[in-house]
Amino acid sequence: METKRKALGKGLEQLFSNERIDFDNFEKTIVNETKESDIVEIPLTEIRSNPYQPRKEFDEESLREFAESIKEHGVIQPIIVKKSIKGYELIAGERRTRASKIAGKETIPAIIREFNDQEMMEIALIENIQREDLNPIEEAEAFEKIIKSTNITQEEAAKKFGKSRSYITNILGLLSLPEKTKKLVMEQKITMGHARALSKLEDPDQINKLANMIIEDGLSVRELEKILSNPEIEKKVKTKKVTTYNPRFTIYESIMRERVGTKVKINNKKIEIPYDSENDLDRILEILGISIEGE
Repeated sequence: METKRKALGKGLEQLFSNERIDFDNFEKTIVNETKESDIVEIPLTEIRSNPYQPRKEFDEESLREFAESIKEHGVIQPIIVKKSIKGYELIAGERRTRASKIAGKETIPAIIREFNDQEMMEIALIENIQREDLNPIEEAEAFEKIIKSTNITQEEAAKKFGKSRSYITNILGLLSLPEKTKKLVMEQKITMGHARALSKLEDPDQINKLANMIIEDGLSVRELEKILSNPEIEKKVKTKKVTTYNPRFTIYESIMRERVGTKVKINNKKIEIPYDSENDLDRILEILGISIEGE
């Protein structure tokens, strides 16, 4: 574990150990702790996008403007990549890479680091969510993936990304929209406000019909909500989630918390023991008497 932590550097550890994620600080930390001699020029033809990149749409006009800046000033901050079987995979710097290609560059300054697939996915999602480069549907898909992959709650995700709990709930609700309406949201033909209102409806055909009305009649969000106030329009029925909790779990959690020194959750046939860093994980494993041969 110690070897892997050193290979990643402090950047990744800081990214995931802080309660609120700061992607810019993560990237700057990696750049600052890298010797200038370790920043290398690599061919743009050997770089492929992070396979977990959530962005599907890129603003071409913005990229062309960025390309003009690169022609004049070059790439100011190196991209971050990992070595793959054939060439390199992007960790951070998708726009810099695309704009450099438009600018006619053949190489780009890069820092090479080791990351596993899980880390690559989380970094790609975090970068795009925090920098607000995603359209609402891409952002919703990104939040869904990171919540599922890291097994955190919506409330914990809200805290990490500096969003409100209701924001996370509302944006995840967009994923229930029919594909035709999702496409209109991605193409920015209807707004996030319109999409949120439509996501409360049950009938996909009715949602698509109203989405077309928004475009054809130029309906505002307020006008749409007035239409949706009609009791004849079928809304989704909110169901209360019933969970059973064994009072004895509180006792077990308290005992385990005293033992490992961190908050422990027991529910849904699972025991969750969070940790802040790889050092903290090593500490918990040592307390539990778990060791890995060869380390």
